[in-house]
Amino acid sequence: MTPNHRRSILCPNCRRLISGDEPACPYCGLKKPTSLWQRLVGRSLHDGDQLLKVLIGVNVVMYVLSLLISARSTGFSLNPLFFLSPDSRSLLLLGASGQIPIDRLHRWWSLVSANYLHGSILHIFFNMIALKQLAPLVLNEYGNYRMFIIYTLSGVAGFFVSYLAGVSFTIGASAAVCGLIGSALYFGKSRGGIYGQTIFRQIGGWALGIFMFGFFVPAINNWAHGGGMLAGAALGFLLGYQERIREKQIHKIGALFCLCITGLVLLWAILSSLYLLVA
Repeated sequence: MTPNHRRSILCPNCRRLISGDEPACPYCGLKKPTSLWQRLVGRSLHDGDQLLKVLIGVNVVMYVLSLLISARSTGFSLNPLFFLSPDSRSLLLLGASGQIPIDRLHRWWSLVSANYLHGSILHIFFNMIALKQLAPLVLNEYGNYRMFIIYTLSGVAGFFVSYLAGVSFTIGASAAVCGLIGSALYFGKSRGGIYGQTIFRQIGGWALGIFMFGFFVPAINNWAHGGGMLAGAALGFLLGYQERIREKQIHKIGALFCLCITGLVLLWAILSSLYLLVA
């Protein structure tokens, strides 16, 4: 193997083999393709499977952290119903949203962080299963950048709607997941044809099931679900899908903005909660 081959890498954006000495990818024009930022962040946003794994991984990490903070505050509970359920204080510290965190503590950033918090093992399990099943469709039809924008902004919009509706305390990825449902519904209705109609009917079943579940099960935030779903449909309309318009640089910039905001908010939530615990 020659030295040049040893320095070869896959471009984080177009995934084609390039020299590690290239200042820019000769195929897609990505600048500094060998930088750590491009190889980690660029790959996560460009690779749909990697993006989905990162989203699920961040949710799991935040859930485990909430359990550890809860255990440090109150000790481990022997009650099997609460053993894997973080307490309200740990969730509040890590960025639960609603009227209490926003009005009393002025934590508007919780509209982002609440999307990565869960109240029990079943809560995160069902949300991650839904994300894993719905995300591939949206990734395929909208592209990775637009999917992440839809996921992030739908979650924020869903929790904002629930805040306006008077929900006092709320968490969960379901608002963002419902955004994916809304965008898929818009795609199916807009595209039409046998494929579009099939998508619309199948995803419509998801939407109906979620709302029926919310009406019969206490403490389900239907306001966040509905707000997220409407936001997802609106974003699907505004951003467009692959068959109508291919992803552009503006979509990548939007996804990077959502990624930076999410990362900063979660980092702030973690550091501030740890500071308050040791203070």
